[in-house]
Amino acid sequence: MFNALVLDRSEGDLHVGVQELGVEDLPAAGPDEVHIDVLYSSVNYKDALAVTGAGKIIRGGYPIVPGIDLVGRVLESKRADLEEGDPVIGTGWQLGEVDWGGFTQRAKVDGGKLVRLPKHLSPKQAMVAGTAGFTAMLSVMALEEHDVSPDDGEVVVTGASGGVGSMAVTLLDVLDYDVVASSGSEEAHEYLRQRGADRIVHRTAFEDGPERPMESGKWAGAVDAVGGETLSTLLAQVQKHGSVASFGNAAGHELETSVFPFILRGINLLGIDSNTCPNDRRQAAWRRLASVLSDDDFSAMTARTIGLREIPEACESMLSDGIRGRIVVDLQAE
Repeated sequence: MFNALVLDRSEGDLHVGVQELGVEDLPAAGPDEVHIDVLYSSVNYKDALAVTGAGKIIRGGYPIVPGIDLVGRVLESKRADLEEGDPVIGTGWQLGEVDWGGFTQRAKVDGGKLVRLPKHLSPKQAMVAGTAGFTAMLSVMALEEHDVSPDDGEVVVTGASGGVGSMAVTLLDVLDYDVVASSGSEEAHEYLRQRGADRIVHRTAFEDGPERPMESGKWAGAVDAVGGETLSTLLAQVQKHGSVASFGNAAGHELETSVFPFILRGINLLGIDSNTCPNDRRQAAWRRLASVLSDDDFSAMTARTIGLREIPEACESMLSDGIRGRIVVDLQAE
């Protein structure tokens, strides 16, 4: 028997609570099923929306165990390349949305949706990073692969006070980029400076869209968590042959721009998909995270570590007060 945080709906009402389950209660995960002893998970904004019912995150029906991230050790495996005792990471692939997720002490996951935990990354550090750190690393790798280097000028991060944004600020700083953090939260300024921001601009500098199809080239590159008019502004302001890594739509999913930045400046708009990212690239990003960030970086990015029963309160707090840093869930603390 083990404990899991279970969401259920009855007569339209959402019910959230820790339940004692047996292995037979876990939904089957297909022919490549891997049974995992879950060590850690993390609380993401998407998890907060699911657990509180504030957003339509759950698409797989109820009951369900939420939690879009997990790390643990293999107990049993039907997949030839994963054996008992192997440490594995699960993120994306609709974990905690359609399939049962990481807020549980045991999980069954399709082995094709797991990657190995890098040798120099602890299970807890993997969840300090979680989907946020993984997405930020994919974004930074995309900029690097399109020749945005630290010598080219400033790189701006929009939505910088969010989980992915603050991770991107940290990674870019460690890699010696000049980092400009864009945020609408003045309370986050000191945290962003601690994370490595060289300067901070208010989000109003971007959110109204560009005045002209091409404006003065300000940025060697950008990591955009916002979308909408903010992304339109970035595209108009990126320097020649610069790039924008885009993964968010907090300001809207529509994009109004022109071809001029692309054909006259040769800029690149790079889409970042952390959900169904192929496993080879997924593994490469996790290895890169392990090599770039230090133990001190992971410690500084950890807001707090909680147990399973504290998740609902943490989710409410995340939506009402905001959180600076990452909330890690220790599943062995129960």
